[in-house]
Amino acid sequence: MKSLLVFATLLAMAVLLTAAAATSPVTYVDHNKVAEVLAKGGALASGSDYRVTGNRRDGKGMVEVHNKETDIFYVIDGEATLVTGGTVVGGKTTAPDQIRGTEVQGGETHHLAKGDFIVIPAGTPHWFKEVPKSINYYTVKVVKP
Repeated sequence: MKSLLVFATLLAMAVLLTAAAATSPVTYVDHNKVAEVLAKGGALASGSDYRVTGNRRDGKGMVEVHNKETDIFYVIDGEATLVTGGTVVGGKTTAPDQIRGTEVQGGETHHLAKGDFIVIPAGTPHWFKEVPKSINYYTVKVVKP
């Protein structure tokens, strides 16, 4: 229940942080759909200036840099080592304003666990360097125009 409250807060933050029109429709996702998406990963809600996803990782990932998206993570379960900042090694543009790389040199290391919350500003490299078992988390992406 606490995680649903935090998720709702994150979604509200995404909407409030953007200049959404007053005529935007309300988005409601019931708890069964949230649980289903969190178990396998996928989209929960989106608009022109935000996206909310449920995510599951079972291993490390590639370095990511989103030049126009701020990522807000809330960890539901599991743990991981996330590196933010630093210099991307092997960086390549994979889509407009999206860079992927193989690792980060330098940066700040964060041990993420259940209940943790982190905001990664647009343009900041971030990398799930280690995922001992798995990690489930919500992501709110706030998109710059």
